[in-house]
Amino acid sequence: MSVRLSKLSNGMRVITDTVTSVETVSIGVYVAIGTRHEPKAINGVSHMLEHMAFKGTERRSALAIASEIEDVGGHLNAYTSREHTAYHAKVLKEDVPLALDLLADILQRSIFDPAELERERGVILQEIGQANDTPDDIVFDHFQETAFPGQMVGQPVLGRADIIRRMNRDTVANYMHDHYATSRMLLIAVGKIGHDELVTMAERLFTDMPMRNGALSDPARYVGGDFREERDLEQAHLLIGFPGFSYGDPDYYAASLVSTALGGGMSSRLFQEVREKRGLVYSVYSFASPFSDGGVFGVYAGTGADALPELIPVLANEIRRLGDGFGTDELERARAQLKAGLLMSLESTMTRVEQQAGYMLVHGTPFDMAELVRKIDAVDQDGVKRVARRIRSGKPTIAALGPVGRLEPYARVAERLEA
Repeated sequence: MSVRLSKLSNGMRVITDTVTSVETVSIGVYVAIGTRHEPKAINGVSHMLEHMAFKGTERRSALAIASEIEDVGGHLNAYTSREHTAYHAKVLKEDVPLALDLLADILQRSIFDPAELERERGVILQEIGQANDTPDDIVFDHFQETAFPGQMVGQPVLGRADIIRRMNRDTVANYMHDHYATSRMLLIAVGKIGHDELVTMAERLFTDMPMRNGALSDPARYVGGDFREERDLEQAHLLIGFPGFSYGDPDYYAASLVSTALGGGMSSRLFQEVREKRGLVYSVYSFASPFSDGGVFGVYAGTGADALPELIPVLANEIRRLGDGFGTDELERARAQLKAGLLMSLESTMTRVEQQAGYMLVHGTPFDMAELVRKIDAVDQDGVKRVARRIRSGKPTIAALGPVGRLEPYARVAERLEA
């Protein structure tokens, strides 16, 4: 990969990954401010700000923003996560100046028109309602909040409906003014783009962003616990989780390998034992979700109410068996899956943007595929067993939604996991 890094005079870092075999460029501006930086009273402000950035600037109306990018066949979008907010575009190589101008405009000159905010408030409330109506989605919010109760990192990304209803224009505008700063921003472009060309454009366009540091979040403190909500659904949606691993944890790659072998594909232990052998679920998988100073490791299963009594002992047994390590074939298969997934992702310029952003925001250096492959190759049985011990050293987190009346009490599930 041809990756270069520079810092603008305003402190913003710029990364390019030049790919000459394509005719497009994917561009992203990443701000290291997300849901976990929000005071509880304004939970959801980062997500609302992301929406409002597209609703008009001093130079462009909301329609003009949408029309200009689509007039050239490009795409412009954004998303909010717990630790950052991203604004990104994909265009043909000759339209990079337009895409960069649009991104700079919405990040520096958004006007947050009150009438637009009222309309977008309704859209966000519908988005929250849709999430609440999607049980295999919203159960993860309940899981996060139960694992990190009363903490910013446990807050829902979309915010809470009652807070969104009260949020006004000044709250959103002031949050952007106080927290968006070049010291916490990355500009990344992947595709048919020259590094010096992008740096020159960015120096000219990003002139009105403050350089000060943004707010810091409280450290994540995993607690664990139990959440259950009875709903009239066809399936029970169940999460069982434990303290996980941060991006910078020495065992991060071992945890990723363990998650892949446990429940990362059709050959994984969970899929074979729970679905193929016993037919207890349609969907079952494991996950290792990191953030900058912690993480969660867990298992999701969607099952019928009548299958819950049989499912829990099976899941608990598979989680306990992690301490025995994996067979050589299992470990090598998981290693191959991880490496192949990383290398295949190089075929997408937008995925490469995301990879660079995630790595830079945590480590402060560009993403190095060769180094990641070396770290995956270095994981051995000792690392796997160490991960298993660390996972089970914490109090479990259980989140369940749907017909969960036959789910065993929390203490009984915890006993099974320890047995």
